[in-house]
Amino acid sequence: MDSKHPRRYRLISADSHFNEPPDLFTERVPAALKDRAPRIQRFDEGDAWVIEGVKDPINFGMNACAGLEPEEMKGWARFEDIRKGGWNPAVRLQEMDRDGTDAEVMYPTPRLSQAIIANDDADYQVAMVQAYNDWQADYVAHAPARFAGLILLPAVGPEAAVAELERNLGKPGMRGVLIGCWPNGTLTLRPEDDKVWARVVEAGLPLSIHVALNKSMPASHKAKLPGYGRFFDAPNRMIELIFDGVFDRFPELEVVFAEVDCGWVPYVKEQIDNNYSRLDAVSAFGLQQLPSEYIERHFHYGFMTDTVAIDNRQRIGVERILWSSDYPHISSDWPNSWRTIQATFSGVPVEERQAILSGNALRLYKFDQ
Repeated sequence: MDSKHPRRYRLISADSHFNEPPDLFTERVPAALKDRAPRIQRFDEGDAWVIEGVKDPINFGMNACAGLEPEEMKGWARFEDIRKGGWNPAVRLQEMDRDGTDAEVMYPTPRLSQAIIANDDADYQVAMVQAYNDWQADYVAHAPARFAGLILLPAVGPEAAVAELERNLGKPGMRGVLIGCWPNGTLTLRPEDDKVWARVVEAGLPLSIHVALNKSMPASHKAKLPGYGRFFDAPNRMIELIFDGVFDRFPELEVVFAEVDCGWVPYVKEQIDNNYSRLDAVSAFGLQQLPSEYIERHFHYGFMTDTVAIDNRQRIGVERILWSSDYPHISSDWPNSWRTIQATFSGVPVEERQAILSGNALRLYKFDQ
């Protein structure tokens, strides 16, 4: 970045997504794994990812439909018909400019990364994670002042996670860490995971969880209303980290929950403190602070549309809230994000508005460095 003319960041999406190209894995994994690598195949209904261990083809239409008319938003699509910014960073910059977005924190397609992390073959998982990280590192290096790549960590043991973190540290635009389940490979924290938290803190990177930790293979969407309960897992992970003592051992660890909204946070803080105060005398939890104090100091939340959160921002912590576009997924308001923002932030003081829309993400991901 030209120090004489630093970029002005007015709007940073703390949760945007790739649409990964069909050959991402097949072109980057060892020859012995090429036939097992995720790939896009053509079906009568459209194109979809075919992934080892996943029963159903994973279509991507709803992950690439932002800006379409409602009747055009469908699960099945042809890859050549979707906008190219999902895999072409030069085109993505044009798409961002059209929406007035200055920078984006980039996440993988959730069901794709979920399937990789859920695979119990350690060699397979590490190879696919490395392929993804290599591809995204090339993508964000195209404009590191405008993209934040998140180093996806394998979940086959802390040594492999630390090794992958080390392999990607220092690459242009790689600004955070992403996990799909705990580094030990389960949904239960273990002491050996501390090796990973120690290195993440030492590297000065925020740790991201996108929606939920998960160790099961994805399937076709069958819920009548997908996405309404994105925050369900987050309180459980907060409690797990707090009562395991992770933040007492690593007081500088910053955790980002992406795409969980945050209108629920004041209620959770109240209820956790209530139960803690009733039970600590008997249970002797051994915490150094109230649970709500850990929440106020260590967690951040990405939201797309959450007027309850904005109305209660002081009880959440203005410095903890991160605006997100979710582009190019169905939840995105692209290319009219500013229209929604203006309505949502009516009456919010300028300094608080700037913090939520750009300042908090700028601080966490160090876009200006």
